[in-house]
Amino acid sequence: MNTLYESESFSVTHMLANSDAEDQSPEITERHPQGVPILARYGFEIVDKRSNKEVYLDGSWAELFQLHIEAWQEKTPTQEEVEDTLEQYAELAQTPVQIH
Repeated sequence: MNTLYESESFSVTHMLANSDAEDQSPEITERHPQGVPILARYGFEIVDKRSNKEVYLDGSWAELFQLHIEAWQEKTPTQEEVEDTLEQYAELAQTPVQIH
């Protein structure tokens, strides 16, 4: 888990969902004698601090967001440009932030 962006309005964290599985031995079954394959999954959690909601992007949404990050690495955006993009993704947020 890596925090990529933090401001008064947003927080963006890169989640590596299978990082714990890398340290474990794969499950051996009759069908998978060399171990059950694990799909490498990752995603991004975007927290909208203004509305106190979060959205988790994985799959094609994560790939699309990764393209934004790569573009930002090529041409450094202003904070306003980053926040405008994050606001578009935050419109998908339905989950209230909860402290565990």
